[in-house]
Amino acid sequence: MQTQATQLQPALNDKEIDEIVQDAVVWANQHGLVVALGSVTAPERAIIHAPLAALPVAFPRARFEQAKAAQTTFNALVDKVARDESYLESVLAGAAAHDTFTGRLLSLLKDSRAARAALAAKGKPEIALGVHRSDYMLDAPSGRFLQVEINTIASSFGCLSALMTRLHNYVASRLPPGTLDASTLPPNVAIEALPAGIAAAAKAHGAPGGIVVMVVQPGERNAYDQQWLQLQLWERHGLRTLRRTLGQIAAAGRLSEDGTLTLVEGSGSATVSVVYFRAGYTPADYPSEAEWEGRSIIERSNAAKCPTVAYQLAGAKKVQQDLARPGVLERFLPPGPSTLDLRQLFAGLWGLDDLADKATAEVVDAALARPEAYVLKPQREGGGNNLYGTELVEKLQEGRAEVAAGKPNPLAAYILMQKILPPPQRSVLVRSGAWEVTDTLSELGVYGTFVRKGDQVLLNTEAGHLVRTKRATSNEGGVAAGFAVLDSPRLV
Repeated sequence: MQTQATQLQPALNDKEIDEIVQDAVVWANQHGLVVALGSVTAPERAIIHAPLAALPVAFPRARFEQAKAAQTTFNALVDKVARDESYLESVLAGAAAHDTFTGRLLSLLKDSRAARAALAAKGKPEIALGVHRSDYMLDAPSGRFLQVEINTIASSFGCLSALMTRLHNYVASRLPPGTLDASTLPPNVAIEALPAGIAAAAKAHGAPGGIVVMVVQPGERNAYDQQWLQLQLWERHGLRTLRRTLGQIAAAGRLSEDGTLTLVEGSGSATVSVVYFRAGYTPADYPSEAEWEGRSIIERSNAAKCPTVAYQLAGAKKVQQDLARPGVLERFLPPGPSTLDLRQLFAGLWGLDDLADKATAEVVDAALARPEAYVLKPQREGGGNNLYGTELVEKLQEGRAEVAAGKPNPLAAYILMQKILPPPQRSVLVRSGAWEVTDTLSELGVYGTFVRKGDQVLLNTEAGHLVRTKRATSNEGGVAAGFAVLDSPRLV
């Protein structure tokens, strides 16, 4: 159970907070820190400021720097895991048997293998682009930063997060001297580094006039974060971006014998150099077989992909859990300080493949006895999918009952994770121009970009950060899902 937070830092009265909030909302709207209004009665492109924290949140400097330093190793780890397709098939087999979506992704990996090998034999090696984000929370009981998850597809809010850092620097400049030290606000390069990674992949592809296709969801409320990427790609790198759904790609995509992907729409056509996914991570993005066909076309092409289906699978919760087992991480990374550094960031993680296994039975018993200390996670991205408390207990009991009745184990599609307990802080949360001061919990995400062409690593870098802050009473933490606001770190 979280303790009550201390007072707001810096200490401000209601009048001072209201003035800061008014300044922050105006600055956000003037500088593109916005999301779509999302109202059925408003015009499609109507905007409102992004949900935000009026003041930055405190993070220990040493832990922040630890997470930043680990990102390039996590980037390399994702790539090595993704290249070991037999490992992915083995570790995800149990989940795929009970989770149709994971099963379809694994089938796509297998079905595209021959086409990918044929392209490599023709001198068109795979170009893998990673735009990853590793998420952490500070665990108060242990004092450690613990990894919540690593995102390998549609890692969002990078550009708006960079703008949050700028907003908080502006707020610091408006406060009386000594109230908020701007030197404690670390720079955030995400708005430059993320498009630079995409541009590096386009350069590796090399098609003259090649475009970036951003795979999107219809009616995307977070389109403005995405369009900051588009703007940067055009202004800084001269790359044109088209926004398309998987269904549109299935209808317009054409593959040549050398794997070149061309979009043919009306009388025009364009060669695709990079496919960058901001959708495709949830079953809802595949409402028909047409969307799966669009994904298959992309996977069998020579375009750079962010992510490849193997990268997407490498980010699965089950893979995260398996890598934490003794010896598994060392299968992919050589023993040494960097490997030990990653292990220091792992929370408690347990697989549920074999409920008869003594260690598994013991952790299930522990979770049933103290459900507040655990999280039950399916193989899903996007927020709002995890099970806590009563729901966790019910799902574990249902799984045990089915196995006892001789049925297949449905819990193989889940993992159990230690519930991280961050220290609560007081924050000013701002949504739709209204503010509240409340106890909150915060999560840090560190971005990384990685480009590999065949066996050659062309780019591996840390690429900025994100902070999301939510009410202390909320289990989930997604901004797009409505649980959290954007924030930035104040290092202490």
